[in-house]
Amino acid sequence: MREAYTAGIRDFGESRIQEAASKQAELQDLPDITWHMIGHLQSNKAKKALELFQWIHSVDNLHLALRLDQLAQQLSVNPQVCLQVKILPDPNKSGWTISDLLTDLPSLNQCHHLKIQGLMTIPPLGLNEEETLKVFQETQELARKIQAHQWSHLQMQQLSMGMSGDYKLAIQAGSTMVRLGTILFGQRL
Repeated sequence: MREAYTAGIRDFGESRIQEAASKQAELQDLPDITWHMIGHLQSNKAKKALELFQWIHSVDNLHLALRLDQLAQQLSVNPQVCLQVKILPDPNKSGWTISDLLTDLPSLNQCHHLKIQGLMTIPPLGLNEEETLKVFQETQELARKIQAHQWSHLQMQQLSMGMSGDYKLAIQAGSTMVRLGTILFGQRL
């Protein structure tokens, strides 16, 4: 991570709270890092996530969003978040279905302590390139549809899409944030 920092990277993602806490302690001499929570977040770890991260990419249900909003008010923080959507059914992934997200938008618009900035998606495993690209394109189209409603507290400026194996397709579809772990740091130990 220090090598990546020296190369100019200032945004670092972590998928586990405990790993983030230990890495942040080791890297506290690098004050301009922006930390991104990119893994699944359980509501019982929401407070710790708000203490550690400026961004949470994996807000995947209304209950979690409301909990984060309540805790953000108590902690006097305003985290930037992405709403995780499942464009295709996938029992291995968390996230809103498109219809459920559209239903929950009025409630999400009341989350005044969260800076809802966009959408995050992870395509199901086993898709070919064309199918993966379609998932990313549909996510971008959903963001446009939401933005067109001009909600007071919902922005759709960010698309957190793409990881080491499919980031080029994600960028082609309009991703503004890619999550590159393996390609930069190698396989997890």
